[in-house]
Amino acid sequence: MRSLTKEIYLDANASEPLRPEARDAIVQSLAHVGNPASIHAAGRAARRLLEDARATVAACVGAAPADLVFVSGGTEANATAIAALSAGHRILIGATEHDAVRAAAPDAALLPVHPDGTIDLGALERALAAQPPALVCLMLANNETGVLHPMAEVAALCRAHGARLHIDAVQALGRIPLDRAALGADTLALSAHKLGGPQGAGGLVLAPGLYLPPLIAGGGQERGRRGGTPPLPAIAGFAAAVSAATGAAHLAPLRDRLEQAALAAGAVLCGTGPRLPNTACLALPGLRAETQVISLDLAGIAVSAGAACSSGRVTESRVLAAMGLGPLAGCAIRVSLPWNTEDSHIDAFIAAYTDMAHRLARPVCAA
Repeated sequence: MRSLTKEIYLDANASEPLRPEARDAIVQSLAHVGNPASIHAAGRAARRLLEDARATVAACVGAAPADLVFVSGGTEANATAIAALSAGHRILIGATEHDAVRAAAPDAALLPVHPDGTIDLGALERALAAQPPALVCLMLANNETGVLHPMAEVAALCRAHGARLHIDAVQALGRIPLDRAALGADTLALSAHKLGGPQGAGGLVLAPGLYLPPLIAGGGQERGRRGGTPPLPAIAGFAAAVSAATGAAHLAPLRDRLEQAALAAGAVLCGTGPRLPNTACLALPGLRAETQVISLDLAGIAVSAGAACSSGRVTESRVLAAMGLGPLAGCAIRVSLPWNTEDSHIDAFIAAYTDMAHRLARPVCAA
């Protein structure tokens, strides 16, 4: 039976709740009637708002404003970078990459990961040496496990072999410090709604001097790098969310307490490498992920199984299968804490999860 209390939302990696600062910025931006491309006063006011937002978002990743292209979100940012950088390059992607990257590079070679979820650097080095030049595409933080790849080592290998590096930083923005140059990325994909901004806005950060032809041609907007009138309210909300985000370190103790209780109830932690402080991937042997998601939803707690981009389907996690977790890949849920998580939310999750683990029968969990 569904809880009569307000739903507790613990699915931040699908989309964070909108921050009040972002909501206010969106509302205020709606007063701007001008198109940023127009030269009259209303257009110039809209342009100022657009460029102020660009400076804010670029600064949060150590980039110059001119090196940030506003796009519709992480999917478009990934697709744009891959389409432009892959010409004449063999594409290498991690086996645990997001479907947006896999769809943009369907013929890419998959790089294996270790059981802890981190990239196999030895396999990467061999692949880079075998057939240069290459484009390497890796997500900084995995959306299902929160595991962080060792990007400093990845970037060093890419430089040594003359490879380009595209980093999907969608899950990392606003949760851990980011600096494009320190990461060694040629391009960096960002998304607003993963840190409490609105859906429909994102960014592609370029290395200085790098020009990418537009994936969407139009009237020359974004310095000829992305056509279409920019969605000013969404972009204003994006910048406000970036300014309001102070990282997710405060969520780590809450996440750890949640994990400890889940492990005591029989769960297995999936993804033990360095992780985002807000993410836990928990498998209950013998209990299907779909059953767990439904059971917790009936208790008024929203979590997910795998990525949130599968048209509402709950299937075995491709990410966990690539990590070698076998049958557990079909028995895992993702708990990702949003910026406004409270102690009481963790208490409610622990109670519901422990009850579920002790109450439900555990049939064989097929891979």
